[in-house]
Amino acid sequence: MYDIKALYEAESVSHAVKLLAEHPQAQVIAGGSDVLVQMREGKRAGKELVSIYMIDDMRGVCYEEDGTIRIGSLTSFSHITKDPIIQEHIRVLGEAVDMVGGPQIRNIGTIGGNTCNGVTSADSASTLFAWDAIVELTGQDGVRRLPIKDFYIKAGQVDLRPAEIQTAILIPKQSYEGYKGHYIKYAMRNAMDIATTGCSVNVKLSDDKKKIEDVRIAYGVAGPVPMRAPSAEASAKGKEVKGTVIKEFAQAVLEDINPRDSWRASKAFREHIAVALAERALKESIRLAGGEIDE
Repeated sequence: MYDIKALYEAESVSHAVKLLAEHPQAQVIAGGSDVLVQMREGKRAGKELVSIYMIDDMRGVCYEEDGTIRIGSLTSFSHITKDPIIQEHIRVLGEAVDMVGGPQIRNIGTIGGNTCNGVTSADSASTLFAWDAIVELTGQDGVRRLPIKDFYIKAGQVDLRPAEIQTAILIPKQSYEGYKGHYIKYAMRNAMDIATTGCSVNVKLSDDKKKIEDVRIAYGVAGPVPMRAPSAEASAKGKEVKGTVIKEFAQAVLEDINPRDSWRASKAFREHIAVALAERALKESIRLAGGEIDE
C-alpha cells in the first residue's frame, strides 16, 4: 500500500536531528495524515521517513516563564481545542483547528504538520498569523525562533533548513493579553472541506470598550501564503467602535490581498467573500471583547 524505503523512529528531538543529518533525503512524519496520503498517491513514493511521533516532549500546551503560550508541534488539533490555556486566552485557535477534516484527522493531525505543509488553506495558519505567532525550529546549530510570517516562503515551502524540525509554536503574552478573536472558514461544504477562504480577526478594545486599540486580520487562500492585511488594520486602529469604521476596515482588505482564480472559486468571488468575512469577524471579535457597535 505504501512504498517506503525505510522508517527511522526518533526517541528525542536531538535524535530526530541526528537521523535527519544522517539521512538528508528523508521526510519527517508525525501524525501522517498528509504524508501517508501523498505516498499512496505516489508523490513521495520510495522515501525514507523519520518519525517524530513518539517524542512526547513536543506535545501539549503550557506557559513559558514570561507568559508566552507554548504549543508543542506534535499537539493534536483535538488537544488544542480542549486545552484550558487555549480556551482561556486563544479560544479562536481551538475553534479554527476544530474545522480541520473530521474527528479522526483532528485526533491524529498535528499543528506542526499543518503549518510545515506551507499551504495557504491550512485552518490554523491564518489564526496564527493574526496572533503574531512565533515558530521554534531546532537543528544542528541549536534553536532558532522566527515570526510565522517569515516561516512561510512561498506556496508549499517553509523555512525549514536541512536536519531541522519545528518543535513548537509560541504566542507571546503581549499578542494575546486583552485580545479576543473570531475565525470564519468559507467552504463549499459544511464539513471536511478545504477552505475557499479563511479569515481570522482579533481585537483589543480600550478600557471603556469605545475604541479599537488594536486589530489584526489574516487570511488563508487570499494569496500564495497566509497573509495579514495591514491596510485594513491601520484603517481601524484608534478609531471608535462604529459600523462605518468596520465597513471601511473590511473594504481596505482589498488593498492587500491577492487571491487567485481556481476551480474552487474565482478571484472576484474570493475578494467579495474576503470583505464580507472581515466585517463579520471584526463584529464578532468586538462582541466577544465586550464592545457594542454604534451603527
